[in-house]
Amino acid sequence: MELLRSNLSRVRIPEPTTRIYKHECCISFDTPKSKGGLFVDMSTFLAFGRDYVGWNYEKTGNPVYLHITQTKKADGEDRPSKKPTLLAIGLDGGFDNNEPQYEEVCEIVILPDNVTLPFPSVELPEKVRLAVDTILLAEGAERKEQLASWTADKKLVSKYATELQQLDNGVAVPPVGWKCAKCDKTENLWLNLTDGTILCGRKNWDGTGGNDHAVNHYRETGYPLAVKLGTVTADLDGADVFSYPEDESVIDPLLAQHLAHFGIDFSSLQKTEMTTAERELDQNINYDWNRIQETSEDVEPLFGPGYTGLVNLGNSCYLAATMQVMFSTRSFCSRYHVDQCLKEAFSKAPADPTVDLNMQLTKLAHGLLSGKYSAPVLEKDNAANSQKQEGIRPRMFKSVIAASHPEFSTMRQQDALEFFLHFIDQVERINSGTPDFDPSKSFKFGIEERLQCSSGKVTYNRRNDYILSLNIPLEKALNKKELAEFQNLKSERAAGGKELSADEIVRPRVSLKDCLDCFSAPEEVHDFYSTALSARTTAIKTAGLTSFPDYLVLHMRKFVMEEGWVPKKLDVYIDVPETIDISSMRSYGIQPGEELLPESAAGDGEQSIKLLADEGIVAQLVSMGFNQLHCQKAAISTSNSGVEAAMDWLLNHMNDPDIDAPISENKQNPEIDQSIVDTLVSFGFEEKLARKALKASGGDVEKATEWIFSNPSAGTASDMDVTTSSGAAVDTLMPDGGGRYRLLGFVSHIGTSTQCGHYVAHIRKDGRWVIFNDEKVGVSKNPPMDMGYLYFFERLES
Repeated sequence: MELLRSNLSRVRIPEPTTRIYKHECCISFDTPKSKGGLFVDMSTFLAFGRDYVGWNYEKTGNPVYLHITQTKKADGEDRPSKKPTLLAIGLDGGFDNNEPQYEEVCEIVILPDNVTLPFPSVELPEKVRLAVDTILLAEGAERKEQLASWTADKKLVSKYATELQQLDNGVAVPPVGWKCAKCDKTENLWLNLTDGTILCGRKNWDGTGGNDHAVNHYRETGYPLAVKLGTVTADLDGADVFSYPEDESVIDPLLAQHLAHFGIDFSSLQKTEMTTAERELDQNINYDWNRIQETSEDVEPLFGPGYTGLVNLGNSCYLAATMQVMFSTRSFCSRYHVDQCLKEAFSKAPADPTVDLNMQLTKLAHGLLSGKYSAPVLEKDNAANSQKQEGIRPRMFKSVIAASHPEFSTMRQQDALEFFLHFIDQVERINSGTPDFDPSKSFKFGIEERLQCSSGKVTYNRRNDYILSLNIPLEKALNKKELAEFQNLKSERAAGGKELSADEIVRPRVSLKDCLDCFSAPEEVHDFYSTALSARTTAIKTAGLTSFPDYLVLHMRKFVMEEGWVPKKLDVYIDVPETIDISSMRSYGIQPGEELLPESAAGDGEQSIKLLADEGIVAQLVSMGFNQLHCQKAAISTSNSGVEAAMDWLLNHMNDPDIDAPISENKQNPEIDQSIVDTLVSFGFEEKLARKALKASGGDVEKATEWIFSNPSAGTASDMDVTTSSGAAVDTLMPDGGGRYRLLGFVSHIGTSTQCGHYVAHIRKDGRWVIFNDEKVGVSKNPPMDMGYLYFFERLES
């Protein structure tokens, strides 16, 4: 006790705002349940596992620790499994985790001699007792970041509900016998809350559902809200109300009043239809869901180094799937596991290692690759096939990687592609001082676009990237005959009022080669300003790669925007071979006999910046209800490349502060801050092009990037420094080699959009395919290689 009293100055009582870590070691995945428990530093309130607490003492000299151990209680009576009614984990109505109960024991430990004192004890100094009580009662910092509900979406009150116009047209809706006013559909019916019209809902991807009459009625009338008949009961909270202009399921706080307007007594109605959320949940347990997760297979569990699962923190499967693939690459394994141990990373880390990305990446690598946390845990029945692993929870990693990206810090589902790019960007930043050790460069490659105008002269535009994003040419489907037969069958069933079964559905099947060929195929660029002709003309654009990375990531563009700004997922299979050769996609820069377009003369810069909006594109956008000025800006900013590109631009720029500003023909050229120029240069653009783009965009980095991609002719040869008779200049920091690759792994997505559903990774390890489905890791018997969203290829050495 005297030893403790002599170290009281090293004990602090936490303030209400103090971050207290007591659930997980800050440099490993040890928890109070681990062998040896957890040691909480009573000065910094950081936690350490048994094998690592000595490192903290060596670094800080802090001797007093609260030692917390938890042991599993005996199992109680089995709880019956319930069918989930909510896309959630650990919430009422969601998927049940069946978490066991633990008994907690605490004691005070004083280093370096490992002197232990029991807690609770009246003999302990009051300061120590108060500090320990505060630690035990406080919400852990790890948990504070996980308090948001784990649900797919939260409904918001519609802004159209309180002022909703309802027509006095004498419509009275009967309690039964509903039918679409424009077809014979008697299911999936929606009541428009303005005029009382009953119409069928949207057509599903598989041909089932309605005939789009309800949404088409909105487009014709602008009446915003509809309620799904069959979901209206005495419990109005369960009714499915959809707002077409908000494109969301919403809450209508005046629904009872709006229903009464059409004579509907909701108290007597019985539920006969699934809500949109319930239908989505039902679809998430369909054929695709089972196939991607291999739930119908008896998956053999795997344990040991490289086979550690990642527990879902709540819609974090996008992170888990991506990181499993990343730490299956040699570059990331070497950087954060083989070449850097935990102690080295901890010694380099700041006072709080939980906020250091290098430390947390090393911790994650150790957790995934060491095998320490990949031991089997038997289920209650101890059956051989019930073996599973607990997996590790990447809470600290998620917190630090999301610190610079507000969206990833939420509990909402995210796009795995966006996360991959953000992750690569953060890794590149922390390794900027030691580029030779930067593992992100193994994914980096150059893309070169060649434009030839009608004068015969050419220009080259170059950028660096980490992913090759591929369109899917549905017109090149390999099973056209089967698709035609399927369409005929679907029409026959529709005429008879019947629906197709899941096993009768035929999806387009497109080869990966056709997707790659589509990337390199010649493409017309209209309204191209030719400095050779001093006029606008049509140019032909082709694209290729100036270098081949160690790891090639292919992104399949499965999510598109259909008419009415409705996001749609292409229901298509991609035939992906295990090896590919992209040697033919190599771009070599200016070739003998080619003549470059002349550099812009003085004043031509403003002329090239000025672009007239394509009236056809503008007219189509205006017909959808958008402001004409906004539509013109969208067309101009996307170089009149099409309605879809213009709509994408509008989606991303509707809240721009200058969206309503007149289009200026003569843009001012403000002085550009060098740091902003450096930011664009770090993206892979040449400095001259970066300055030109920033001047054209008023110094806004995001708009400057858009401008570069929208004005491919802006990067003339002298701007881009890519013209040598010996071939295209290559960034020496980028890896390069042959064009033959083997498929390393792929990330699949199940769901209607990237913001919902589930991600799963399949990775080739030790000569076999392995499925990584959150904390579940096992041998993949039938890897769904044709259903990937992101494909990761590893270059084969010649």
